[in-house]
Amino acid sequence: MATKSAPTPLASAARSGSNAAFNDKGKPMELRMSNMVAAKAISDAVRTSLGPKGMDKMIQTAKGEVIITNDGATILRSIQALHPAAKMVGLPAIPCYDDSLLHQLVDLSAAQDIEAGDGTTSVVVLAGSLLGAAEKMLLKGIHPTIIAESFIKASVKAVEYLNEVSVPVDLNDKASLLRAASTSLNSKIVSQYSSTLAPIAVSAVTRLATPQSSNVDLKDIRIVKKVGGTIEDTELVDGVVLNQNVIVSAGGPARMEKAKIGLIQFQLSAPKPDMDNTVVINDYRQMDKVIKEGRQYLLNICKKIKKANCNVLLIQKSILRDAVDDTSLNFLKRLNILAVKDVERDEIDFLSKSLGCKPIADIEAFTEDKLGYADLVEETSQAGAKVVKITGVKSRGRTVSVLAMGGNNLVVEECERSLHDALCVVRCLVKKRALICGGGSPEIHVSRLLSQYAQSLKGMEAYCFQAYADALEVIPTTLAENAGLNPIAIVTELRNRHALGDRNAGINVRTGLISNILEEDVVQPLLVSTSAIELATETVCLLLKIDDYVQAR
Repeated sequence: MATKSAPTPLASAARSGSNAAFNDKGKPMELRMSNMVAAKAISDAVRTSLGPKGMDKMIQTAKGEVIITNDGATILRSIQALHPAAKMVGLPAIPCYDDSLLHQLVDLSAAQDIEAGDGTTSVVVLAGSLLGAAEKMLLKGIHPTIIAESFIKASVKAVEYLNEVSVPVDLNDKASLLRAASTSLNSKIVSQYSSTLAPIAVSAVTRLATPQSSNVDLKDIRIVKKVGGTIEDTELVDGVVLNQNVIVSAGGPARMEKAKIGLIQFQLSAPKPDMDNTVVINDYRQMDKVIKEGRQYLLNICKKIKKANCNVLLIQKSILRDAVDDTSLNFLKRLNILAVKDVERDEIDFLSKSLGCKPIADIEAFTEDKLGYADLVEETSQAGAKVVKITGVKSRGRTVSVLAMGGNNLVVEECERSLHDALCVVRCLVKKRALICGGGSPEIHVSRLLSQYAQSLKGMEAYCFQAYADALEVIPTTLAENAGLNPIAIVTELRNRHALGDRNAGINVRTGLISNILEEDVVQPLLVSTSAIELATETVCLLLKIDDYVQAR
């Protein structure tokens, strides 16, 4: 006769109380697991790019262009959602959600880029680690809602601990700003030029910031890319640099002193009707009349421009007809007016703000009060590249122009991306004026304190807090792995140093040892770390709450 076995403790727990083991229906659990595996796979793809010793990715775009970068946001934007992670879990009944998951992680990286500008790789790596922690909690039978709520509470505690160890910074302390910008640049391909780019980033942001500023609009800092020379030729220009070149094909001037600058949004070419049509002219006298009328039309426009005392003309790009034709260029040369064409529509606001001039949409509205004034406009050859500079601008707005140079397009593009991250780091210090150590130091510090706090909690929340604390160690572990060090030995030693009270201990990837990272000048804005923790936690909680996938027709 078969005896009835006694119920197991887990089974009895499942039937009683709030700490009952969570036993989900088959499909939602499988869906969550496939989501997590796919998201972690995408996270692991960018993990090797973290830190100063991180690897670079070579990306071929749909247009056939090649990008070499280790910037997390750029990699995720360019990656194709063909990762087979969810299919590899062996769940043929559940569709693969890589595409939507990739969008989640791309949005996460983009959100970090908007909020802090740096830490775009860290935030995705952190999200992948937190998903791994959540997966273990799910397998233990803890309900996803409890995990999500505990993770949110843990992130709030983590931000508190980071605020406690942060060091206030003054915007007049250029040395601290340079240290933060240099730390950001040291993890880039162009790290050997950090001594050139860091001062440019600091000067650009501090010119726009005031002691009362709570933010700086990076749209007021324009980076103009030119192929030629080396990254060392990159400079902060005292004035405005144009992307376009001066039109010299008709023999017009390439240099103008005491410039009066007009920014026009109409075209200096013969007008065209809105609809396609054909005009048949049989008489050559009519042909002469048409040509004469066209010349007279353009001459009248050029005379009105000269009458307003304008001697430099910036012409907006037109998609309907030529912005300027040979006849009008000939008239401009005779009137000694310097012309630059193909100014993009999105440059108009920046140029009008920088030069103190107003965009003019119609020749009838072309008056002298709408012009901008500058001491000199000239096109110079700099390291093999032609550059148009406008210097000595009167009534200049609060804008900055940076000329980024490099040997080829790949280098120039990466120089611009790195400079953007450095600018964002300095902007972070304007938004939240505090610095913390780098080198995995803040993550280990927060992880240790969260583990201690978890001991004071009861029930499932304690498990979740401990899992969250362990997940934060992915940053120092990855830094050690990417530097070719033994991650277990390094992280154990780092944890030990922090337990002994050395809060500034971090991983020095150059020497491969644990050292006082503050003395090594490895610092980062507080906002980068707090933003990464908050955004990664929110994304993980969002994915935990998903229990089904419905495809709309």
